[in-house]
Amino acid sequence: MATKIAAQLYTIREHTKTAADFARSLETISKIGYRAVQLSAVGCMAGDQPEVSAAQARSLLDDNGLACIATHRSWDQLVNATEAEIDFHRAIGCTFAAIGGLPPAYRQAKAAGYRAFIADSRPTLLKLKEAGIAFGYHNHAHEFERSGEGHRTLYDIFLDEADALIKLEVDLYWVDHAGVNPERIAERARGRMPVIHLKDKEVVDPDGPVMAAIGEGNLDWAHLIPACEAAGVRWYAVEQDVCRRDPFDCLRSSYDFLAGFGL
Repeated sequence: MATKIAAQLYTIREHTKTAADFARSLETISKIGYRAVQLSAVGCMAGDQPEVSAAQARSLLDDNGLACIATHRSWDQLVNATEAEIDFHRAIGCTFAAIGGLPPAYRQAKAAGYRAFIADSRPTLLKLKEAGIAFGYHNHAHEFERSGEGHRTLYDIFLDEADALIKLEVDLYWVDHAGVNPERIAERARGRMPVIHLKDKEVVDPDGPVMAAIGEGNLDWAHLIPACEAAGVRWYAVEQDVCRRDPFDCLRSSYDFLAGFGL
């Protein structure tokens, strides 16, 4: 049984809007073989009065033999409600909180904004660390825009100037989409990417590449997986933003392919 593969629930966000759907989805994911999930875009857990609380979610996860190995949270919540976020993560048994991108003000300021985020985030990240919660940054493609400092990109600022308080939840698809070799990113982020995101890239029409289940596209997994193993990746989270067929079938296909690598 694979022990390093997780399902990013953003993949099945249309199937977690109610408590009943959430419970059924977790059962299906468990039956595929997954033993871990990342909680993201779970509709029944959203809002001020969620249908499913953190404690209830933990119970559902336990019932299905699943662990929560990561979340995606709002940066505003992490900064302005840090203790509540710590309580939330303790309740679901999760020690890794990530954000899906920089807040707009930081992003719009380009290189200066990235450096400001590194400095401004430190007090919050230290509080999380003291509570046993690591913080991660999830990239898309725009982070690989040139920074205006020679050939350096904006992402280089995180790689070269941020310390270990900022882990890198590297999304291999978006690195490749930006025209960057993801193996090189894995080498440079060694020891800082405990959780990564994976999906495949397939060219099917003149409109360009589309997301695909892992193993059904053109990413070079035979070299990427060993590079990620060497970098110390603990969890490989399958996140297929767009599925051209049933998302659970995509999750199954991705799981079976990755399990073939001995993960």
